[in-house]
Amino acid sequence: MAKIGFIGTGIMGHPMASNLQKAGHSLFLTTHHDPAPADLVAAGAVALANPKEVVQEAEFIIIMVPDTPHVEDVLQRENGVIAGLGPNKIVIDMSSISPTATKAFAAKVNATGAQYLDAPVSGGEVGAKAATLSIMVGGDSQAFERALPLFQSMGKNITLVGGNGDGQTAKVANQIIVALNIQAVAEALLFAAKNGADPAKVREALMGGFASSKILEVHGERMIKGTFDPGFRISLHQKDLNLALQGAKELSINLPNTANAQQVFSTCAAIGGANWDHSALIKGLEHMANFSIRDDK
Repeated sequence: MAKIGFIGTGIMGHPMASNLQKAGHSLFLTTHHDPAPADLVAAGAVALANPKEVVQEAEFIIIMVPDTPHVEDVLQRENGVIAGLGPNKIVIDMSSISPTATKAFAAKVNATGAQYLDAPVSGGEVGAKAATLSIMVGGDSQAFERALPLFQSMGKNITLVGGNGDGQTAKVANQIIVALNIQAVAEALLFAAKNGADPAKVREALMGGFASSKILEVHGERMIKGTFDPGFRISLHQKDLNLALQGAKELSINLPNTANAQQVFSTCAAIGGANWDHSALIKGLEHMANFSIRDDK
């Protein structure tokens, strides 16, 4: 079993770390930002003062934090991850961050003799708890093979996409698809309800046809019931779409539908919904239409 440093035990990281612990791996946690979760410590995890101390104890160091600046801080702060690195250690960043920044972080980590894998995930809190995450990996194939048993304790669909940065590129692509599917479902249900049809019955009918999807199944139900506790926060999806739109600018391509979805998310944030689940994109459309598909009209 492996010795794993796990940095970032929030909505996603906590159940991911728990699944690694249940698989028999030893966990080392840091208290430099927040207290270590009591349940993980009670089950044997060791809480240490800073990332450097975690790295010195661990063979694998997993980072699961919200955004690019957070990863940069964890890696490069005084007593950060890089300060404790050396040969035979593997840093696995499972956050969703900039592909461009990821390549720079990887170069700094690899220069220490350690290896860097970017391994962002898809599947949300549900997938994190159930250990069914999709994991998109960028980095060295030998490092990937060493880390594969860890990935298998957290996910089901695990793919080595390519070199450093390619995992993050795949995740950005994933977030484009998810956002546009959420918007498609939201617009369809809004159209149906405004036209006098029962959106729950419309969803039921669509589930049996070519329009069926996981988004329609899970988030369509959330939209109808109005259950918008995260999940995956709108603010985080906005961050991911910003990465897509910034990347598009760098590549001189146009992503018009991605930009439109981002505008609807911005409407949600403007009416107080930055921390709603991203399925609440429908509330931005409802706000613009002055109409709700639920009984909370």
